[in-house]
Amino acid sequence: MRKYILKRIGISFITLMAILLILFLMLEFMPGSPFNDEKLNEAQVAILNAKYGLDKPVVIRFFNYIKNMLTGDFGVSYTISKNTAITTLLETRLPISIRIGGQAVLLGTFIGLILGLIAALKHNTIYDTITTVISVLGVSLPSYVFALALSYTLGFQLKWFPLLYQPEAVVKSSVLPTISLCMFTVATVARFTRTEMLEVLGSDYMLLAESKGLSGGRIILVHGLRNALIPIITVLAPLVVGLMTGSLVIEKIFSIPGIGSLLVNAIQANDYNVIITLAFIYSALYIGIMLVVDILYGVIDPRIRLAKGDGNE
Repeated sequence: MRKYILKRIGISFITLMAILLILFLMLEFMPGSPFNDEKLNEAQVAILNAKYGLDKPVVIRFFNYIKNMLTGDFGVSYTISKNTAITTLLETRLPISIRIGGQAVLLGTFIGLILGLIAALKHNTIYDTITTVISVLGVSLPSYVFALALSYTLGFQLKWFPLLYQPEAVVKSSVLPTISLCMFTVATVARFTRTEMLEVLGSDYMLLAESKGLSGGRIILVHGLRNALIPIITVLAPLVVGLMTGSLVIEKIFSIPGIGSLLVNAIQANDYNVIITLAFIYSALYIGIMLVVDILYGVIDPRIRLAKGDGNE
């Protein structure tokens, strides 16, 4: 297992380095300049380039860029909030996006697993039909449709929750955006759980477990769900990153000060440092999640790491 984990970590690090190189090249060849103010003359632009180290040779800037990104020194904002450290911009926005996205992932996965299990165990019944309808609606309707519907009913009509995000009421303000974001996860996890559980329940080893007198609950949870988890984890991993890094539409609807709106503002203002930093954070989170998924593969099914040459380690 140790060799398997170290190999996964090494691959993840190499992937992260490749992404940093691509981001740097994109930064170099990106049209325009962070200093596009028409009031600035060439001498003033040259002074700004010298101040931020943009006048140095490309090789020096590349190694400085790698060192700074890996140590968490993302530089300062050029235009959105001039001379403000990007870490300062992120320290309030990033936790909000991750918290709401994390809540959506946990809630969506929990509900999706339950619905999928019920649909598989009650195959071709009304419960299976209800789960299928929920899955189709969750996949078909965009998250902003649920957000608008929830805002109108639970926020405007019933006044149970605030319509807009309020820092002084974090829990209540997070309910509507969390539910809106989790619907796609509910639908996706429910569909895959149902499909995989139907296949597992009809397999030979499940029939053998039943013939040995094992109880229904133990068979389903220990033998059935465990073998169905790998495809579910695979499809869930990209959803986790997408939700935890913020949904721009949901943040706009509920006025959530997350990193989605920060990214749009940075693109509109040509604030290269902020754009590259957010792209790096997205990539690092994705690589981290996929690393966890790879490790979970080896934990859930030891045959995977053995097939990749882990041996008995």
